Amino acid sequence: MPVDLPALYDADNAWGRDDEFFLSFVGRTPARVLDLGCGTGRLTLALAAAGHRVTGVDPEVASLAAARARPGGDRVTWVPGTAADLPDAAYDVAVLTSHVAQEIRDDATWADTLRHLRRALVEGGRLAFDSRDPAARRWERWNPTDSLRRLTLADGTTVDAWTELTAVRDGLVSFLHHYLLPDGAELRNPGTLRFRTETELRTALAGAGFTVERVLGGWAGEPVGAGDDGELIVLARAAG
Repeated sequence: MPVDLPALYDADNAWGRDDEFFLSFVGRTPARVLDLGCGTGRLTLALAAAGHRVTGVDPEVASLAAARARPGGDRVTWVPGTAADLPDAAYDVAVLTSHVAQEIRDDATWADTLRHLRRALVEGGRLAFDSRDPAARRWERWNPTDSLRRLTLADGTTVDAWTELTAVRDGLVSFLHHYLLPDGAELRNPGTLRFRTETELRTALAGAGFTVERVLGGWAGEPVGAGDDGELIVLARAAG
């Protein structure tokens, strides 16, 4: 059976402390939840299983197809698209996880995304997302030695993977994921992430009509700059 990128993504991004954090953030009271940039639906499906009415939005058709095919996929409304496709005042809570906020590299597009999120949330609606802290310089660990890992796919196939840093420039960090398959073939998946400071994130959110309630530095609630997670976990609310 051919190995595709969604399968590799799932193996490379298993359920973790970040998922537990966002699941806890959304809470137990049934809510209308938006998972923007939902990918293959790991957290999206868990939110639906917890009793929430969930919409998963992603521009990648292949990822959404993989999400739909998962057990419980019929409980979620899957939408191919971006924040621009969201309806008005339709959600109580919105999350952007797995650093998807950093995939929005252009600052004007990021500002538009936040404005669309504000429009899609009810007044007082909650927003949470994660973005790596540039001060932690986590990209310095993206090399064949420090990032080497062995992945086990759902069908038992094992794949050796590593990440290669390719460029750091003007807040943009580019990299190449390498996946060495059992038959010796290698798949490569390039990417570029935008690293924004806490100040940049706060300014953009204020401009889009959000009030920032907290910014955390780690999944256990550590202050920014403390611990080893190197995160900027933003918790905000749609202002009235």
